Amino acid sequence: MRERTLVKDLAARQDGPVVLGGWVEKLRDQKRIQFVILRDESGDVQVTYPRPVVDEQPDENDALAAKISTLTAGSFIWVHGRLVHDERVKLGGLEIQLDDIEIVTLADPISPIAEDTSIDKRLDWRFLDLRRAEMNLVFKIQTTIEHAWREYWSENNFVEIHSPKLMASASESNAELFKLEYFETHAYLAQSPQFYKQMAMMAGFGRIFEIGPVFRADPSFTSRHATEFISVDIEVSWIDSHEDVMAIQEQLMVRAISAVKEKHGEEIKRLFDIDVVVPTVPFPRIPLAEAVEIVKERGHEIARGGDMDPEGERQIAAHVFEKHGHEFVFLTDYPATVRPFYHMRHADNPALTNSYDLIWRGTEITTGAQREHRLDVLIEQVKSKGLEPEGLQTYLDFFKYGAPAHGGFGMGLLRVIMLLLHQPNIREVGYLFRGPNRLEP
Repeated sequence: MRERTLVKDLAARQDGPVVLGGWVEKLRDQKRIQFVILRDESGDVQVTYPRPVVDEQPDENDALAAKISTLTAGSFIWVHGRLVHDERVKLGGLEIQLDDIEIVTLADPISPIAEDTSIDKRLDWRFLDLRRAEMNLVFKIQTTIEHAWREYWSENNFVEIHSPKLMASASESNAELFKLEYFETHAYLAQSPQFYKQMAMMAGFGRIFEIGPVFRADPSFTSRHATEFISVDIEVSWIDSHEDVMAIQEQLMVRAISAVKEKHGEEIKRLFDIDVVVPTVPFPRIPLAEAVEIVKERGHEIARGGDMDPEGERQIAAHVFEKHGHEFVFLTDYPATVRPFYHMRHADNPALTNSYDLIWRGTEITTGAQREHRLDVLIEQVKSKGLEPEGLQTYLDFFKYGAPAHGGFGMGLLRVIMLLLHQPNIREVGYLFRGPNRLEP
């Protein structure tokens, strides 16, 4: 492999010969000097080539100048030159004085997208859109977040699992299933790893996590829904209530946001004009019934059978920020009517569940709960939802041979990144979006 210096490493190098490879970001082809802004996966640098002079005029026959003039934005090139530290250069105080250039591939001269192109058009040409410095940073941030979580999980004795994405029955709503042919029968794409997370508790794993894809046949065209997305899931045994799960989630969020602020805070400020705020713990907690009343007093009435709608989430978040100066809030104690059959009910009020949603800056990012581990109670809750226990027999078998008290959560990774960077849509921060009308690229 050819020796190559990354742009991010130039500042620490002494002046002298370097070889760089990257894309042409911009070309300024002036009469006496040529400027190329070269971009690689780590940053941009200015490359300069003063045209040779003959009889006090630029040499029109100079081969290197002619080669530079053929460059188009997006072309991939190798640059051989000399690094010069010069504080007069606006782009990082660095310059590459060009000795030679090797054109690997020339890009088409007219790009199909521009800075003001709509998100749908940019998704058509996502590989070009991802070349932007902002997008490069997004995926560095995603990597840092996942690394911080994995550090926490490792330190706290969590085990990683990879659950199957082909299932024989629904794990959530029957209305949101993708059905597909499977040899002589049919299968469904997993809506969540819920059943298999719980199986790991009965298997004695104690604490598990998974980061993986889930699929929802939901024809939604909102800013926060997708038909395929990455879910961050945990499940833990020997809990006393959903409060234990909430405490773990707080620690995970603080760990991730702190790591992002430390590693990328300055670059986020430069590219997104955002100051990363590390939240304090504990996060505020409000029972859902109380939150509904607070939202009503603010002029919005919830009309979704006791659940919180998007405007309600925005209003309760605004209330919490005004009162506590906090961007997060746990909404707790959801009615059993709007929660799945496997959520544990309150011991003194079976109409409520030991569950929560975590709201960040007005958007729900997590649903979590204590699970029902008593088989007889679980069967009754299955029936109360109008489901047939026989159709869930494999799942119910998990509970026949000793089940510990346990709970967990599922969290949307892209919603976390979207809200961290104050972006309007998960489409802006995902690699390739999948929705009701998008299967390409």
